[in-house]
Amino acid sequence: MEDSQAPETPATRFLRQHRIACSVHFYTYEEHGGTKVSSRALNVSEHSVIKTLVFEDELGKPLIVLMHGDRKVSVKELARQIGVKKVSPAKPEAAKRHTGYLVGGTSPFGTKKKLPVYLEKTVLDLPLIYINGGRRGFLVGIHPHDLLNTLQPIPVAVGLASAS
Repeated sequence: MEDSQAPETPATRFLRQHRIACSVHFYTYEEHGGTKVSSRALNVSEHSVIKTLVFEDELGKPLIVLMHGDRKVSVKELARQIGVKKVSPAKPEAAKRHTGYLVGGTSPFGTKKKLPVYLEKTVLDLPLIYINGGRRGFLVGIHPHDLLNTLQPIPVAVGLASAS
């Protein structure tokens, strides 16, 4: 990581501590712009921009799902695959409480609490992914297998094509 460029966030500290090589990418954040905006700004496929989504199960227990930017999460399928009754997206204030990050700047690295992480398994097929670095308008490029070594995510198949 080029320290001179990267802002100091819990995510960049985590990446440094785990010696994960990454590239640093900035873009102009747009409210509700999502991965469409960041992929266009970086001139990369939206499929390779990975969203960090915070969900809660029926008991309010938080979890993270890492999903392709151009896909949605099937909440029914996710609940079935992880063995809970139901899951729903966490409200922005709950997501911030669980992770320490603002929505739009949520990174799976360096979260306030250690949360279970579920990974859309096809993410591992990509040569390089772009994932939030812990701040709005800031992505890091990493090898997807670095997720396996550091976050120990549970692979799932819960992606649905997004209706754009």
